Amino acid sequence: MNINGFVRSGIFVLVLIMAGGFSIFLHAQVPGEDGTMWRTLSKISYKKEYNDMFGFEVDMPVFSEEIKALENKEILIQGYIIPVEGYRNHKEFIFSAYPYANCFFCGGAGPETVMEIYASEPVRFTSEIIWLKGTLVLNDSDVNHLFYILEDVVPIKDPRKN
Repeated sequence: MNINGFVRSGIFVLVLIMAGGFSIFLHAQVPGEDGTMWRTLSKISYKKEYNDMFGFEVDMPVFSEEIKALENKEILIQGYIIPVEGYRNHKEFIFSAYPYANCFFCGGAGPETVMEIYASEPVRFTSEIIWLKGTLVLNDSDVNHLFYILEDVVPIKDPRKN
């Protein structure tokens, strides 16, 4: 299944709708020593919008001014690869603030803790925390995509270790 099929799956939509009501702000510590970007990205609220495709209202994100200031800017973020297809090198995948067992799709985290990744070159799968650099795109209207999209992504070494 490719990333669009994964995101469009009915399970994703149901979990997104259910999570929207109780995941306005993460109170848990983000893994690693520097979870500041994920904490910033968690500063969203929601508004109800009727969706013609689903035939009912869905929760859509309302981004804070702090998040809007990051739109189309290059950011550094740490997290975990959530593979969409197999466990090889990936150019498109889901990236999570939390490991697979605790992420939005499998655990209790909210939709603001994951993002779509579109890498310039394949990123080697690991279950360990990694750092990525890319351009942040905000999505507050297309239910076929996650709230956050990171484009032109390249993996980088931990910036705290010079």
